[in-house]
Formats: sequence, structure tokens, C-alpha cells
Amino acid sequence: MTNTNEIKLTSFSSKAGCGCKIGPADLAQVLRDLPPAVPNPDLLVGLDTSDDAGVYRLNDEMALVQTVDFFTPIVDDPYSFGQVAAANAISDIYAMGGKPLTALNIVAFPISTLDKQILTDILRGAGDKLKEAGITLVGGHSIDDKEPKFGLAVTGLVHPDKVRTNAGAKSGDKLILTKPIGVGITTTSIKRGLATEEEIERVTNVMSTLNKAASETMEAFDVHACTDVTGFGLLGHASEMAKGSGTGIRIYKEQVPTLSRVRELAEAGAVPGGTKNNFDHLQGDVTFPEAMDQIDQWILCDAVTSGGLLISVSDNEADDLLLKLQEAGVDAAIIGDVSAENAGHINVL
Repeated sequence: MTNTNEIKLTSFSSKAGCGCKIGPADLAQVLRDLPPAVPNPDLLVGLDTSDDAGVYRLNDEMALVQTVDFFTPIVDDPYSFGQVAAANAISDIYAMGGKPLTALNIVAFPISTLDKQILTDILRGAGDKLKEAGITLVGGHSIDDKEPKFGLAVTGLVHPDKVRTNAGAKSGDKLILTKPIGVGITTTSIKRGLATEEEIERVTNVMSTLNKAASETMEAFDVHACTDVTGFGLLGHASEMAKGSGTGIRIYKEQVPTLSRVRELAEAGAVPGGTKNNFDHLQGDVTFPEAMDQIDQWILCDAVTSGGLLISVSDNEADDLLLKLQEAGVDAAIIGDVSAENAGHINVL
């Protein structure tokens, strides 16, 4: 993790630690008075279900998958930040069942106050992650800004009949999660000097790991819905799946994998604002056990950067998919199931 160009990049951002998106309630308020998009029969996935990427049909055999994501630094090592930002942006393509093809860099950087080598290292980290994913960098855009930000716009391809959305979960499905949660709390702990070197390395590895193996493994199975767990947290994205699918979801708290010491770090005050906003937004949409305290509720809502895939798969294939994911090196676990009862609602058990 040592880098001679390491600098406290996270000190530039008040939101470091979660890579937070604008919350769904605030976003809805912003979009409410805008005119509706012009209907297009070739737009297979748009804004309607808060999905991970847009999908536009080119012909009967091919559709474009498009996404964009960028954020302020959440780790202090520039190369690692570039890798995390790239893996995070690419993940949306994998979540939709697509194959990523090209990418554009998006850069905001205080070029007169930070060493230019830092930007070089950020771009090098992203470039190496794109190579790992087999993606071609085709360009980008940069601005001079007082706060560093980085991300990518990514384009991929998918067969129109094989698009994975967050709105197809079926009653009886099992839910598989492919990365541990607690990322927002851990990265906030980095900013506050609470995380150990081992914890920094672990969370960085989790965030920079591509969802490529998970996406490719699920292709052969009866997957009904998929989303990646990012800024709205596990329960936030599960809620979008429940509402989009018209189903209820049950999450078994003890089966949800978390990073080490997450509860201890949260108790020390390292709970990002985005995590608390997620919890507040889900009021009325989630029922927690009476015995579950606030810390554990926050952990399940923790704002994630470059998290895993949440996969809704047929019950009779769930165990086989889990095994194949684990054989592919994916840190996967069955964490819940889908019910016809309580449509749009989550019950944590």
C-alpha cells in the first residue's frame, strides 16, 4: 500500500468515506418538475426503476449498456483510488449482464495545488483496471477544480433478451451477495485515522475487485434480477429491487458478510452521513427486529463504494450458483429470499 506519492486525498472531501450519491428522495425532488423523456421503443431500461445502467436496443441481437460514475477520493493512495473508481464504474455494466467495451475518463483536479504525478497515478490505476476488464480507453474530459474527483463513463453490449435488471425478482428466489458490506464505515474510519493498515488494504482490495467473475458466472443460471450494491447500501438497493419487482424481500442479518471491526468502528463514530441518510430514507420500507440496535441497522444501510452484486436466483439453482461463485474466487453468500407477501417491503430477520 505504500506509495511515495501518497497524500491525504480524502482530506479534500467532506464526503470521503462513502462516495455518496445524491439520495433518492432529493433526486426525486430535483427531477419532479422536469418534462418526461420522449418515449422510445428501443430504450429497454431507463429511469423508471432506478436501475444501474441504461440499455438501448440497436437491433434484435445487440443492445448498448451505458453508465457513468465518479466521486471524490475515499483512499489516500492515488493509484488505488484510480482502481477503485474504475471498478465501481464498470460494475454497472456487469450488473446488467453486459460485457464492457469502452470507457471515457472523467477528471476534476486542482492542477495548481496538487502534484501532477498524483493525477498520473490515479489514471494509471484506472488504466490497469480497464486492462484487467478488457476495456478500451477511448478518451475523456478534465477540468481544473479545487477538489479532486475521478470516474468513468463506460459502454458495453448485451443481448436484448439477456438484460439483467433490478426489477425481475420472483417469489421463492434466493438472494446472493458477492462482496461484504461495511465499506462506507471502514473508509470513513480511514479518514478519521481509526483503521489499521490491514483494514485499509482489505477494504481497498474489496472495492477494487471487479464484479467480472460474478457476472460471468451467473450467466449460466436462472437469474431473475441483479443490481450492484453501491451508494444506497444493501437495504437501499434491495428496496429498489423489491419495489421494481413487486415482491417482498427478507434479509437474514446473520448471513450478511461484513468487513472486520465494522461494528466497533461504527460505535467509535465512523458512520458516514450517506449511511444515515439511507437509513432515514428507508423508514416505512424496512422492518427491523425489535432487538436490533441502531448500529446494526446502520450497518445494513451502509453506503458502499464498488460493492458486490445482489443476485436474485431461482431457489433450485441458488446453491449451485453459490458454489460456482466461490470456486471462481468470489466472496459470495446467500443472505435472503424473495416473497410474494409485503410487496415492496423488506423484513430483516
